[in-house]
Amino acid sequence: MKIFCVGRNYADHARELNNPLPTEPVIFMKPATALLKPGQDFYLPNFSQEIHYECEVVLKVCKMGKHIAPEFAHKYFQEFTLGLDFTARDLQRKLKEKGLPWEKAKAFDQSAFVGEWRSKEKYPVENLSFSLLKNGEMVQQGNTQDLIFSFQQLVCQISRFFTLQVGDLIYTGTPAGVGAVSMGDTLELKAAKETLGELSVK
Repeated sequence: MKIFCVGRNYADHARELNNPLPTEPVIFMKPATALLKPGQDFYLPNFSQEIHYECEVVLKVCKMGKHIAPEFAHKYFQEFTLGLDFTARDLQRKLKEKGLPWEKAKAFDQSAFVGEWRSKEKYPVENLSFSLLKNGEMVQQGNTQDLIFSFQQLVCQISRFFTLQVGDLIYTGTPAGVGAVSMGDTLELKAAKETLGELSVK
């Protein structure tokens, strides 16, 4: 199982971090050990003092594919959920300043939370409103209509470089509003007013 992540896929998020808008998807990966499933708590790592949440729509790949054509891309995912791409922002900042890879800041253990899966047939995934609440207060809100690169474009682009396999996950990018988490925080992920995931920060 591979975890693909897409950076800077909402214009407002790219601007809030002073990043230029991409002309093609920014893709990075997390290992399977990064996965954090529903019912598990998130434990703050000791190597960072600035862990940020990033709420994202996550797709689950349902069939193997390589060099997938745009007109067939929608057939490669049938389920979605909301997830969190946890980021050690202080560590990422230092790595970027030195021109070094981001893995230590993005791919550490438990850095990829996923909520409960839902069939895309029951939800308007191309026009899906979603949000993240921290301690009951809304801190992120987005809609998949605002994606720079659509789900289909992401499937096509990723499959140019990597063979997609059943069970692979695609984190499709986060809207504006990312911020830090602290010990004792409760995070709730909602899509179309339904809670798809909840976790506590320890």
